[in-house]
Amino acid sequence: MDGCFQCQRIDLGLTEMSDISVINNRDPIQDKTSRTFLGMVARGLLPVLFIALTLIIFVRTGTTDFFKSSFPPIEELAYQRVAFPDMGQIQVHLVNGGPEPVTIAQVIIDDAFWEYEASPSVYVGRLGKAILDIPYPWVEGDPLEISVVSSTGLTFNHQVEVATRSPKMNSTYLKIFTILGIFVGIIPIFLGFLWLPFLARITQDWQDCLLSFTVGLLIFLGIDATRETVSLTAQVASAFQGIAVMTLGIVGMYLLINTVNQLSKGKTTNRSQPLNMSILIALAIGLHNLGEGLIIGSAYAVGQVALGTSLVFGFLLHNTTEGIGIVIPVASSGVRIRSLFFLGCLAGVPTIAGMLIGGFSYSITLTVFFLSLGIGAVLQVVSMISQDVTSRSESGLLKPLNSFGLLGGLVFMYLTGLLLPA
Repeated sequence: MDGCFQCQRIDLGLTEMSDISVINNRDPIQDKTSRTFLGMVARGLLPVLFIALTLIIFVRTGTTDFFKSSFPPIEELAYQRVAFPDMGQIQVHLVNGGPEPVTIAQVIIDDAFWEYEASPSVYVGRLGKAILDIPYPWVEGDPLEISVVSSTGLTFNHQVEVATRSPKMNSTYLKIFTILGIFVGIIPIFLGFLWLPFLARITQDWQDCLLSFTVGLLIFLGIDATRETVSLTAQVASAFQGIAVMTLGIVGMYLLINTVNQLSKGKTTNRSQPLNMSILIALAIGLHNLGEGLIIGSAYAVGQVALGTSLVFGFLLHNTTEGIGIVIPVASSGVRIRSLFFLGCLAGVPTIAGMLIGGFSYSITLTVFFLSLGIGAVLQVVSMISQDVTSRSESGLLKPLNSFGLLGGLVFMYLTGLLLPA
């Protein structure tokens, strides 16, 4: 019995020793891993700590106070929107895009001082906003010169080309913008789809020519959107960095579409690949039409666009070519009616959304961002179509027939653009 007990005790001791050895074997590895991780974090945070210390020293030494006392304050007020909600009333939406707070002291309209109410306050901090309610007997169709004077005497001017009552969020204006968006954005796309039976009967060489035609369309849209976006960045408050917003929109959308395309490549079949190409083309055109709708809606809100048959007629021709470009990839592979409906809505419905946003709550910064998204999408889709055409021909877009199609797309968009009112 004693021998057995000693054996059990020895076994138990061996078991405890083995458990201890296992624990001891694990701990050093875990400790080493944790020490390595903590060391890596410390190395990453060390420069941040020194940067923070440098900034603290810079402020504590009084250097910033010297600059403030030696130089006049830099003030900036940017006009976001001038609205005319009712007869005899003007609303001026301002944002402080400068580095210093601004205190509004006076308002001048057509060289005359006018009373006003500022909300939430006449004091506008950096990146702060203020709305000025001004009782003024404006006349429909007349121009106005509005000036806001700060407490330091700086004047910020804004020219209203045409004074007209701003649209309100009601059923009447909702119907107007929706109907206009349907005629400008959706109907032209579906009219372009009517060429699908013709496109299905032509050879692959001519289909590549028409794909090059689509590249011409997209390049024209991209350049036109770039021109418009760059001009709008000058009106963005400097703190919001219009060029930076434009860059983020272009690069972000380009990378997003590229990522989606790369992830979907392994899941697509030869049959679904043309449809994916059409979806991406429709997405690029839809984002462009969103920015287009923003501009049209905001222009209508300030009375700069005549809602006449010439506008609708011009966009009908201009956007019909976009519908052709969307269905070219699926012409030879076939496509279902519901897929065509989805493609048309993807490209056309954003026009309505843009008009509603632009007409009721226009923002220059938002417009720059949306237009930039369209530019990024156009760049990515142009790159994809070019690679697709090049995969069937070494010359790619430089093949004589494809070059003819590319040039034809540019010329056609230019000619249809001539029909649009200025």
